[in-house]
Formats: sequence, C-alpha cells, structure tokens
Amino acid sequence: MASPSPTLTKIISHPFFFFLFFFSCSTILSYAIRTSSSPSSSINSNDLHHLSRAERLIRSLNLFPTKPVNIIGGGGSGDDDVFVPGKIVEKNFSFLSLSNSDHPSIHDLGHHAGYYSLVHTKAARMFYFFFESRNNKDDPVVIWLTGGPGCSSELALFYENGPFTITRNYLSLLWNDYGWDKASNILFVDQPTGTGFSYSSDDSDIRHDENGVSNDLYDFLQAFFKEHSEFVNNDFYITGESYAGHYIPAFASRVHQGNKNQEGIHINLKGIAIGNGLTNPGIQYRAYTDYALHNKLITKDDHQTINKLVPPCEQAIQTCAKEGEKACVTAKGKCESIFDSILSITGNINYYDIRKKCYGEMCYDFSDMERFLREGKVREALGVGKLEFVSCSRRVYDAMNGDWMKNLEVDIPNLLEDGIRLLVYAGEKDLICNWLGNSRWVHAMKWSGQEQFRASPTIQFVVNGSHAGSLKSYGPLAFLKVNEAGHMVPMDQPEAALEMITRWMKGILTVTTQTHYASHN
Repeated sequence: MASPSPTLTKIISHPFFFFLFFFSCSTILSYAIRTSSSPSSSINSNDLHHLSRAERLIRSLNLFPTKPVNIIGGGGSGDDDVFVPGKIVEKNFSFLSLSNSDHPSIHDLGHHAGYYSLVHTKAARMFYFFFESRNNKDDPVVIWLTGGPGCSSELALFYENGPFTITRNYLSLLWNDYGWDKASNILFVDQPTGTGFSYSSDDSDIRHDENGVSNDLYDFLQAFFKEHSEFVNNDFYITGESYAGHYIPAFASRVHQGNKNQEGIHINLKGIAIGNGLTNPGIQYRAYTDYALHNKLITKDDHQTINKLVPPCEQAIQTCAKEGEKACVTAKGKCESIFDSILSITGNINYYDIRKKCYGEMCYDFSDMERFLREGKVREALGVGKLEFVSCSRRVYDAMNGDWMKNLEVDIPNLLEDGIRLLVYAGEKDLICNWLGNSRWVHAMKWSGQEQFRASPTIQFVVNGSHAGSLKSYGPLAFLKVNEAGHMVPMDQPEAALEMITRWMKGILTVTTQTHYASHN
C-alpha cells in the first residue's frame, strides 16, 4: 500500500480507505472494547440510567452467546477462552424501549441475527441481520453489502435503510419510516470474512479478490435460503454502496452462473443496485478533476495541473488489467495522487458531502453512542470473550489491495443481456464516488442497448411532488442522480431512497404520480 501524503493523515492511509463506513455503530463498539477501562465514575446518574438501558438492548441481541450454539459445519476449538460461534438458528431478538408506541410491536415482526459456516472455507463464519418485511413476506429479498473493503453493514442498518434510526443523545431507537424493510425482506451481511462480526480462525479464509469474495457470498446465500426456504421463490436483489461497486457485479455474476449451472438452490435474481460505487476506476478517477472544478472546489489552473496525473494513472490501470495483482497495487498508488492533490487544495471539506466540513477523523459525529459503548460493562454484556469485533478491518483492506483498480463493469453486460436489471444511483454532493464518474462509466459501457440508453431523455425523478433527482433509463439499465444527497443516499434522502428502490423493484421507476412503498408501519 502506498504511503499517505501528509495532507491525508486524518484519513488514516488514503481517502478511500474504509470509506465512510468507519462510522458504523460497530466502529464505536470496537472503540468501546479497546477503552473498556474508562472509569465509570465519569458518568452521572442520568447517564447510568441510559447505560443500563443500552446494556439491556445489547443483551437482547445476544450476538455472542457465551458458548457455541448449534454450529453447522463446524465445531468448537476445545479452548474455553476462545469463542467459536456457529449458526444461531432463528435467533430472534428485540430492541427495548422503542419510541412511537403507535407503531407495530417489534415482537410482531421477524428479526433474526446469526452466523452461517461457509462450506468451502476452513473455518469462516459469516454474520448477518435479517429483517422480514413490514409489508408482506412475499416482498423481494434484498441483500445489502457495505464497502470498505472490509467494513461492516451495521452503519447502513442503523443510519441508512434499516428498520430503526438512532436518536441524538443516548442510545434510544425510533422506527425508521423509510426503512427498506417496508418494501423488502432485507439482509445486512458482514463480509468479506474478517469484517464486522464475521470471522475465521484460519488465515486462508481471508480473501484477496472478487472471485473469493463472491464465492463466499454465494455459499452464504445457499445456507440462508436452505434455512429460510419460505423465501426461495421471492424475487432477489443485490444492493450496496461504495466498494460494493466492486462486490455487486462479481457477486451477481456468481449467482447467475450458479443458476445457469443448476448449482444448489436456484436464487431468483432480478436486479442489482449500486449506490455511489467504485466500479470502473479507469473512468471514475479521471472524473475527479472535472467534478471538483464544476463544484468550485479547485480552480481552472488547479484542474490543468492535476490532470497531468491522469495519463499515468490510466496507463497503470491498463497494465493492471494485463499483469495482475502486483501491477494493480502499483496502479492504486499512482491513481491515489489525483484525489490526494484535490484534498490538499480543498482542506477541511467532507469528501462524502461537499456541503459540509469534516470534523474529526471520520467527518461525521456519532459520539453520543460512544458514551455508552466505551464501558467495560457493555463489553461484558456482549459476552465477546477474546473475539475482537472490528467494523473496518485493516487486515481485509490490505488483503484486497490488488483488487482495487480492477474494472468490475466487465461483469455487467452479460447480466443486462440476460434481463437482469441494473440501477446505478449517486448522491450529487459526494466527491469520493461522485455521480459524474458513475454516469460516465454507465454511458461508456458496451452492451446491446448502449446507443438507445445514451439517446434516451433525462427526466425528473419526482417524489411526492418534489424534484428528487434526474433519471435516465432504457430497458434493464437506469441511472439516477439524487438531489441534495451525499455518499449515503438513504441517510440524506431517506424518502427518495425508499421510493427509488420500491419503484425500481416493481419495474416502474419512471412513474411519478404516487407513493409506492407501503404506507403503514
């Protein structure tokens, strides 16, 4: 991995490194574990009340039972000090003290968390949350993948499109009126192995490329649908953001291949949705300077100077495609200099949302949760033993270093030709995976409908009478630029995001006359 420039020290090693997914609640949990020795005397009686409530909440999750529970395809290590969880069979959990009492009881809904052993690994267990639809169990099954590479999906669950949102001040939860579980049965998965709650005791289970990642995810889905056979016939969609722009095309291709080869359980794949993703680096890195100039982040002189770094980046990416991992690592270092140079000019800008300043290392403040999750008492409640939770794994990130500059767009045309739909959406205020670069690779992608897509008109995406974005579509392909949103579209524009995913899954993305997600909670 290339050494960071001095201007990027606050971004760990590179602006892309870990993306914004360091901000997950699981990040804070990891921090809590490391700082559990903080003296409890620093918390007043009111804080202790809320800490106690947080502790009860965490106990109700019981993500880490003190002993292995129903391990499928694996066994204990024989060492009582090492926690080796397996599949938690239908582990229902509930969140205490939900606000908005007029909403349905949490006990009326199906919420599950657990592990599946991955059959083609030595010892890998992949962790998931599963939330059944608030509307109808016949709704599609959606899987959400967070990027990184190596970052957990808890951020999306709690701050973007999960059933709940976390309130300011203390660890209390509200129903998310725009959770995607209002239109789907949704899975949040910690992957690749080594990410979040997912783990292995064998180094050979750490993946280095999309082939390994997608095979593990395919095995996960096979285990999931075997356990949840009532959802096998539901439509299935793969979604995610950031580095999921790499994961999703490869994973979808693996599922499609498995279906064609009649491997295991047939998965009813209908489409994939990539939000503010990194998919075709050769095109997307080239777009940085244009986006920055258009948004007045740099001057014309800056634009001209930084553009001199683009040809070496493009040449290195071409070499990466021909020569493989070592050349790809070199390409990453060359191309990083483009974004690096822009940040050296923009200063304290939030590169996930250029309307905002970046405060702290992660640019967003989720410190309210930290006050509770730092305590050793909370760590004890989790029963984690010696298993360290990580929200963004440096080990996984480094292992995938040679994957970064590969073009994953190449997996998509075959999917489109076979009728699998693609939605690429991007918040207009995100710099790091900006809409311009995403639009350019979508328009440049060669497939049978390319010319018709390029010639199709751009129309307004209207939600409840408001202009929420700009939409272009033809056949199975759609591109949506979302207004007034940064990197995390479901967080910044939750209603528009839910309307987008609901219409798209129904095949009526261009319809603007009514709201299409379930109106009841």
